[in-house]
Amino acid sequence: MATPGGKTRIGPRRDRALYVEISIRASLETVWELTQDPHRHVRWDARFSVIRPVRLRLDGAQEFEYERGLGLHTIRGTGVSLGTRNGGGGERTSALVFDSRDRLSPLRKGRGYWRYIPTSDGVRFLTGFDYEPGWGALGRVLDPLLVRPFVWWLTARSFDRLRLWAEEGVAPERTAWWRALRPGPRPRARRCLSRPPVRGSEIMRDAPPSLAGIER
Repeated sequence: MATPGGKTRIGPRRDRALYVEISIRASLETVWELTQDPHRHVRWDARFSVIRPVRLRLDGAQEFEYERGLGLHTIRGTGVSLGTRNGGGGERTSALVFDSRDRLSPLRKGRGYWRYIPTSDGVRFLTGFDYEPGWGALGRVLDPLLVRPFVWWLTARSFDRLRLWAEEGVAPERTAWWRALRPGPRPRARRCLSRPPVRGSEIMRDAPPSLAGIER
């Protein structure tokens, strides 16, 4: 398990789903706005270059297209997300399903969720998600060895960029890649938890009910 400010301890694990959690000393409304607005989302989340809303469904679910530019190639995909604000104790959630048919995408179909849990000094912001590997048989071999650890690191580093933005007003552009080498605040993946704090929890089984209700 990883603890904020500490190192990640990797142990035996049967649950292949990815989990990232960070504590943010900011209001719930601030974290919600920075994560739910597509234009703000892509500023801190390095997994995306573009998130383009397409159609709002009658149940409030948002269809969207996404892109991740890689220089010589741009990976494209589609998804549907649904946010809810009626959780117990003020908790909010956001559920997501996505898919990419791009042959170069290491991630194909997937699903996940965000939870926003109010605390005495801010918000516990966490995600759980899983996906089918791309790249055929090669992808199934490389996913647990390289791709999945990298996706966790990229997500966790992005979460800390969000924290710096929400807590200290540090624009995500100041902490992007080579700019993070300059003096000043730096995002670090190790500030995030890599396992649920409750021992024995199954990451995707803890998803909000709204995830099961999303249809592609």
